[in-house]
Amino acid sequence: MNMLTTDELIEYGANVEEGLSRCINNEALYLRLVGTVTDEKSFDKLHEALAANNLDEAFEAAHALKGVLGNLALTPIYDKVVEITELLRARTDMDYSSLEAEINAKREELRELI
Repeated sequence: MNMLTTDELIEYGANVEEGLSRCINNEALYLRLVGTVTDEKSFDKLHEALAANNLDEAFEAAHALKGVLGNLALTPIYDKVVEITELLRARTDMDYSSLEAEINAKREELRELI
């Protein structure tokens, strides 16, 4: 099993300094939390809600992800989740599949590091 490092997260685009500061500069804690994020249930909830065209539930799932990803300063995926969250907040009637694909691509990129 690969051991995730802060250097890999920096290369991924995460603001590791910010994420660490939220974890009282405890690197082991930060890396452990980052290691759990790709299994966050809100990813599945977002997908299911979008598939059902349930914008309210999709917003709730995206907003939850935004909090988790923002606290860990996982910028590449966080930025995409912010984008979809704001569109869902406004109840924008659109095809969300390309944004969801971008989020999933960044999630997979992170999963490969872990």
